[in-house]
Amino acid sequence: MQTLADTSSCTDCFVNSRATYYPHSEQNGTANGACGFGSFGALVNGGDVSAASSLYRNGVGCGACYQVRCTKSGYCSDNGVTVVITDQGSSDNTDFILSEHAFDRMAQTTDAASYLLALGVLDIQYRRVACSYPHENITFKIDESSSNPNYLAFVIWYQQGIRDITAVQLCETENFECKLLDRSHGAVWTSISPPSGPLSIRMLFSDEDEQSEEWVVPPNNLPADWKPGQTYDSGIQVN
Repeated sequence: MQTLADTSSCTDCFVNSRATYYPHSEQNGTANGACGFGSFGALVNGGDVSAASSLYRNGVGCGACYQVRCTKSGYCSDNGVTVVITDQGSSDNTDFILSEHAFDRMAQTTDAASYLLALGVLDIQYRRVACSYPHENITFKIDESSSNPNYLAFVIWYQQGIRDITAVQLCETENFECKLLDRSHGAVWTSISPPSGPLSIRMLFSDEDEQSEEWVVPPNNLPADWKPGQTYDSGIQVN
């Protein structure tokens, strides 16, 4: 097995670190995470979510998936759990603060899970893996702070694959004029005085390891009468 010392030459290697869990999390994550996902951030991926410290990456890491497995022999399963980053945070030199649900799933048995929870902090190994939502397309959730036509803020749900969304464009569908949006925080993108009419949201997917970038243009547009609090299906999945 390869670990932190040789990850520069291996994109599929495990990195050694530590993890803990949200106290009083009622099994799931938090609806107030720094990524701006709201209640989606507590329940996505069946509640197997996590806050991250350095992996938060000023919000770029929001929505990324990681395989996390603890290393305590006799208690920890071989595969561990796959979590989605929905928040920022660190505790006791940890890279991950898991939901209690995710923390439990690293264990071999229910009794083992109780023992691991009692320890509180565990040595772990992790690696980036592709996010997969086979029954969900990428979805845009319009933030409640939005006000058509003066201000538009939205968050991207169900980010798929192993690449990061590093830029977003908002384009008029009639004359194809586009503007780059600002990442206000986490996975929230904003535009002051957005264009009128149906809008195309285009996302730049980037892979630092392969030094590749690709603009993805979903087939579905935001309607001209988009409304705060509503979700809109992009009509696309990205591997």
